[in-house]
Amino acid sequence: MAKSINPADLGFFSTLISSGSLGAAARELGVTTAAVSKHLAQMESRLGLVLVNRTTRRMSLTHEGEIYLDHARRILGEIDDLEHMLWGSTKAPQGLLRVNATLGFGRSHIAPLIAEYVKQFPQVDIQLQLSVNPPPITDDAYDVCFRFGHPPDSRSIARLIAPNKRILVASPAYIKEYGEPKSPSELIKHNCIGIRQGDEGYGLWRFSSGKGKSKNEFTDSAKVRGNLTTNDGGIAVNWALDGRGIVLRAEWDVTQHLKSGRLIQVMKNFETPDADIYAVYAERHKTSVRVKTLIDFAIASFGVK
Repeated sequence: MAKSINPADLGFFSTLISSGSLGAAARELGVTTAAVSKHLAQMESRLGLVLVNRTTRRMSLTHEGEIYLDHARRILGEIDDLEHMLWGSTKAPQGLLRVNATLGFGRSHIAPLIAEYVKQFPQVDIQLQLSVNPPPITDDAYDVCFRFGHPPDSRSIARLIAPNKRILVASPAYIKEYGEPKSPSELIKHNCIGIRQGDEGYGLWRFSSGKGKSKNEFTDSAKVRGNLTTNDGGIAVNWALDGRGIVLRAEWDVTQHLKSGRLIQVMKNFETPDADIYAVYAERHKTSVRVKTLIDFAIASFGVK
């Protein structure tokens, strides 16, 4: 028998794996466990591949099963999007949604947001991947990427999720011992905690005095140095909390520490380039119901009007 893929198997397989067991899938589909087992066996026979390793206690995907599931969910999601385009379907979004975010912001803000999103839209399966650097816009591994700063690639669509700026902060203990810098030129006397992320120039902090025409022209800069460097923003903030130095960090990451008094903002009269938070997705996803509902949910959660 020639190897073939039956379109009707895609939904069955997605339901089977989401259910977690043959018995649970049978209850979900309204059939017997034996019928589910027979359907799976027929699928594997047609493909000439084993998709699921199953024992009396559990089942797990084979490598081929993971590939099949990933594509099945993507195809089902695209069918859902097509229905929405053709008939303006008002049914809830469903299917696979692959999301990327930076480590610190993704862990503290995007992960909880996604957990709330799937409560409202339980038929959407989300895969969240955190990375130090945002993936290339041309990377087809993700449907939506949450990132700082507007992407330069015109082939992508970017929607503002929340305004964000970077500020300089240090602990009260550090300020008490080393004093507070009043201008960029004074930073050379301080231990500045370095963060290596993305393609940003490391160790060069740019400033504007925020006065007159120069408000958005970052003409002042400081080549800072320090004996602590990391690629993880959370670690850098913890070092600042311990009094190890001054750090330039997104306001989102330090607001709670500023409110509690564990950190103090320094050089308030100087502004740094904005690092607004955007949801970025490829042009081909602009009609995706899943992408739209997730981004709308994020905007509502962060309070952007």
